[in-house]
Amino acid sequence: MALFDIKKLLSENSYPGRGIVVGTSADGKKALIGYFIMGRSENSRNRVFERFEGGMRTKAFDESKLSDPSLIIYNPYLSAKGGNIDIVTNGDQTNTIFDFMEKGDLNAFENSLATREFEPDFPNYTPRISAALYYSFPRNAFTYKLSILKSANGRPVCNRYFYNYTPEAGVGHFIHTYKCDGNPIPSFYGEPEEVAMPDSAEELADILWSNLNEDNKVSLFVREIPLDGSEAKEIIINKNK
Repeated sequence: MALFDIKKLLSENSYPGRGIVVGTSADGKKALIGYFIMGRSENSRNRVFERFEGGMRTKAFDESKLSDPSLIIYNPYLSAKGGNIDIVTNGDQTNTIFDFMEKGDLNAFENSLATREFEPDFPNYTPRISAALYYSFPRNAFTYKLSILKSANGRPVCNRYFYNYTPEAGVGHFIHTYKCDGNPIPSFYGEPEEVAMPDSAEELADILWSNLNEDNKVSLFVREIPLDGSEAKEIIINKNK
């Protein structure tokens, strides 16, 4: 089966919500991560990404317009275990996963997310999506996992799904919070979408940012991790400048 074209998946969907794509560059030499946020309300759109040592946060672009920080201010990205693990999520479960990992839990990803559920934003019950990448330097190796915690077809019951992947050159997996726009907004369903990956952070950033809905896109974070252990590269794009 052919890989999905992420350009097509995004350009034909006005509101995938928040999304994570993880995979291997086309040349097989780098891990690639992309995370984006979108917003329909003024509160959701009033955000930017900001890097800090060991992670990346969302913050209000205009603090005077921030009405409810509870589900929009969090750390989407944290580096764990001395840089050997990257964690990317769409909420404060990033810190939950990080805490379990730093305590040495061998099944930290699964065990930490067993303590969490979808967001309490009835009637949408926005899913919590998460990714973890595990690096083995300098043996040119990594593995990755994805997860989604979602309601049972809109009912307030949490179902938890986990996916473990063996990296392949030029292949990635894409998961997002919503299937499409709506009221209430329908949750993502099915397995993460298997997508073709480009060769670099710059290419991935251009593909994602240029194909997200212009009205609803807010911020983008892309990270490129060379598997030879050399320095990672990052790109942040904020619509609010």
